Amino acid sequence: MKTAQLIAGAPEGGAELFYERLCIALAAQGEEVLPLIRNDARRAARLRAAGLKPQEFTFGGPLDIFTDRALTRALTAFAPRVAVAWMGRAAHFAPKGPWVLVGRLGGYYDLKQFSKCDHLVGNTKGMVDWIKQEGFPPARVHLLPNFSSDYAGCAPADLGAPSGAPVVLAMGRLHRNKGFDVLLAALTKLPAVHAAIAGEGPERPILEALARKAGIADRVHFLGWRTDTAAMLAGCDMLVCPSRSEPLGNVILEAFSAGKPVVAAMSAGPLELIESGRTGVLVPVDSGVALAAGIEGVLHNPAMASAMTKAARLAYDAKFSEAAVLGQWQRFLQTVEKI
Repeated sequence: MKTAQLIAGAPEGGAELFYERLCIALAAQGEEVLPLIRNDARRAARLRAAGLKPQEFTFGGPLDIFTDRALTRALTAFAPRVAVAWMGRAAHFAPKGPWVLVGRLGGYYDLKQFSKCDHLVGNTKGMVDWIKQEGFPPARVHLLPNFSSDYAGCAPADLGAPSGAPVVLAMGRLHRNKGFDVLLAALTKLPAVHAAIAGEGPERPILEALARKAGIADRVHFLGWRTDTAAMLAGCDMLVCPSRSEPLGNVILEAFSAGKPVVAAMSAGPLELIESGRTGVLVPVDSGVALAAGIEGVLHNPAMASAMTKAARLAYDAKFSEAAVLGQWQRFLQTVEKI
């Protein structure tokens, strides 16, 4: 079956990485997949390395007068059964046609951008409920979770901390929403703990200055944007997700698969993914004190940490592995009807 997958996202990000994983996984199952992406040489190269043939477009800007027509030509030539537009910009540009047009949301976007879509997909129950509350017809709203790669059993990466020091890992774009400043506040109360932060973004100079001012710069290791997620998880003692706003939290699923305990703030995604005390630890949003207590509790209770990682791995296998999720996507793409 032919499906087109449209995305105009950033070079890095959780939704963008899952987009690549899904395209590659569908193709590996024998589906005909056409990736239609924003100009991005590295994303195109990764998709080509997996045997796909991505096409690149500008997807907006003051001088873009070509994307609308170019997308229509590409979709008409490919003639997919379903076209999936990922996030708002792609949904805005996606043309209507004989194909079923699906909008895939990874956040709480303005639904006006998805007005042409026959169906909408959310990746959490909370998001699906919100879409319905916003007035989109409930029968045309669908829950399809993300899956994470299986990161168990990888050799550990060097995260910059001295040998034997406890290391917490945080990953994501360096943006205020991610709450990395809260992690730095927690670190001031954990004098033996090091933090490795993998990501780039506009907050990096601010975070570096905060670490220096707090006297913890020697225990905070800014790793930049990394692609060796499995190795980083293998090299840490736990994953910390301190986000103020987190619609899902792909990093949590990755930690589940890698057998690493998770301490997360109670934003929307972690609240849905984690059963606190069983598959991870949830703490109040925006509280360095609570985050420090959660981290300390896991570090000082190896038996609890082991039990949580075992339960989290079972949850991953049942709900968030490629095998569990890919079948849901295939059934949806095969049966969804044009409105």
